[in-house]
Amino acid sequence: MDWFKSFISLLALVNPLGAVPMFISLTTQHTGAERERTTRTAAVAVACVIAVSALLGHQILGFFGISIASLQVGGGILVLMMGISMLNAQAVGSKSTPEEALEASTKHSIAVVPLAVPLLTGPGSISTVIVHADRARGWLEVGGLVASGALIGALVYASFRLAEPIQALLGNTGINIATRLLGLILAALAVEMIADGLLHFMPALGRP
Repeated sequence: MDWFKSFISLLALVNPLGAVPMFISLTTQHTGAERERTTRTAAVAVACVIAVSALLGHQILGFFGISIASLQVGGGILVLMMGISMLNAQAVGSKSTPEEALEASTKHSIAVVPLAVPLLTGPGSISTVIVHADRARGWLEVGGLVASGALIGALVYASFRLAEPIQALLGNTGINIATRLLGLILAALAVEMIADGLLHFMPALGRP
């Protein structure tokens, strides 16, 4: 398992910078203390979702009788769709419905749902973590995935903590450019994931 590739793919999926405008929108009416609490809780929730997916995802798939190859194809298609949405600078909206966004705007606590799940760590992130955990050789590499989750949680915290300065510095245009670049990387990684899954079902595709 390539730890750096795993980290980059997860970072592109979570996309803390792309979530900054949504975070500002959802916390407009919050006090400074409430915004800090929301930021901290969302960051911890993101790290926990990634850690649980890495440690227990394979067992959950086994319980439902789902193969890793099937998850690679299905999850890869989902990640590819998210990458295409990011290329159109629609990263956050692609992970939630208008109904969820409306509900979020009226909820007092939005840190875990819908901010951490599904806006930051949705099905695409979870399936990607499970696929990378399956490729891991030993607990050390699984621990690397958990560490990636902790690092991404820290980046989420930093992005939300500095949300207003980031918005002022980059503006929507700058955030959209970063989102499109991450979307391009994500689309390429998704194609690779789909190809790996298809090779399992149709080994002839890998023959010269």
